[in-house]
Amino acid sequence: MSHRWRRLLTEAYRFLAVGGLATIVAFLIFNFLVHGFATGYDAPLSGHPYLAYALANVVGMVVSYRGSRSWVFKDRPPRTADGGRLMFVGINLVTMLIPMACLWVSRNALGLDDPYSDNLAANVVGLFLAMVARFYLFRTLVFRRPVHLADLKQHPMQVFELSELRADTGPIVIAVQVEVSDESTGPSTSDPAPRRGP
Repeated sequence: MSHRWRRLLTEAYRFLAVGGLATIVAFLIFNFLVHGFATGYDAPLSGHPYLAYALANVVGMVVSYRGSRSWVFKDRPPRTADGGRLMFVGINLVTMLIPMACLWVSRNALGLDDPYSDNLAANVVGLFLAMVARFYLFRTLVFRRPVHLADLKQHPMQVFELSELRADTGPIVIAVQVEVSDESTGPSTSDPAPRRGP
């Protein structure tokens, strides 16, 4: 398997792990806000499932950014000076419409409003589609591909800034050809100059 495919698969399984954690957090918050977990009290946002879904996913988005930045795409520098935060939030907000649309179809088109239908529509089907879209968009728009020094030999115009170079690419070997002649060149220029007396 090539290095590129290994990197893609590593990023994909890490992205799934971070996304799974963020989904669990959002799932618990959403169900508490809309269905109350059968605590005997009315759920705080039982009549507002879309608002509850948005709030739960904002918390999940924070978990997802920290995990993506520090673990999933740790080898990819962000494209923007803010660490990719603004674009990350923008992509998450746009792709949040996918599970919300699935939730809308389930509730309004199919007339299903029980906890199982809400979770199947929004947290299974919708989140799977949104996660695939987010993985592609994060890899291409938020975190750029790492540049290795070995790549510069084949594509010298690939790096436009020194900040794009990775430091852990190993030693840099520079070949220098030195010609030595048998002729005496006189005294060394590295010796200190003789002092003249007063």
